[in-house]
Amino acid sequence: MTLKLLVVDDEALARSRLCTLLGDCRTPAVHVAGEAANAAQAMELIQHQRFDAVLLDIHMPGADGMTLASALRALPRPPAIIFVTAHPEHAVQAFEIDVADYLTKPVRLERLQLALQKAERLVAAGQGPEPDLVQESLLIQDRGRTERVPLAEVLYFKAELKYITVRTLARSYILDGSLNELESRHGDQFIRVHRNAMVARRAMRALEKHHDPEEGDGWAVRLAGVDEVLAVSRRQVAAVREAIAG
Repeated sequence: MTLKLLVVDDEALARSRLCTLLGDCRTPAVHVAGEAANAAQAMELIQHQRFDAVLLDIHMPGADGMTLASALRALPRPPAIIFVTAHPEHAVQAFEIDVADYLTKPVRLERLQLALQKAERLVAAGQGPEPDLVQESLLIQDRGRTERVPLAEVLYFKAELKYITVRTLARSYILDGSLNELESRHGDQFIRVHRNAMVARRAMRALEKHHDPEEGDGWAVRLAGVDEVLAVSRRQVAAVREAIAG
């Protein structure tokens, strides 16, 4: 088996050094199938091809490595995650996300191979991507072309005026449709939290108190991978709390 790898680091030199080291790995066999300089680029690649493991830096512009790792773990078939960082102080938090391993720079070849062997075992145990599984997708018209967006990448749908905003970690899309229609088709994967919003059940992380300028004090749900929170209507608070707990 050859592991398909994605290397994510905002420093080009660090990516180059790690790729060189990966080229020296013999057990297991590996192939660097993609490189990304930030979380958005990484998610864009993951939307279009499958990776067995992601080697991930922590301190990056925009969404950091911890945020990206949480978003990846929320996917139906997450890749194994190996942190490669100069900052050892995040190790406890990293293993709470359930990553395969945590390496500190400079990385030794022997230690890297051990981490990759852990990733290989996770993939062999069925926790990695399933190559023959067809992902359910949304077809979205974007600037004159049709784009296929995997439903597994969608964090939330939000109704705004006559359109629906479709939010992934990488970017937002505009969809012509209604939340009621989306709820009837995808209610097993998404939960209505407000009259104008549905969120992915797998992406929900916390229910917290929130003040809305228009509606006053209330509740909001926090999702993996994005800084914003989405208001939860009073009638849906119990359902959202139960979904997070379950």
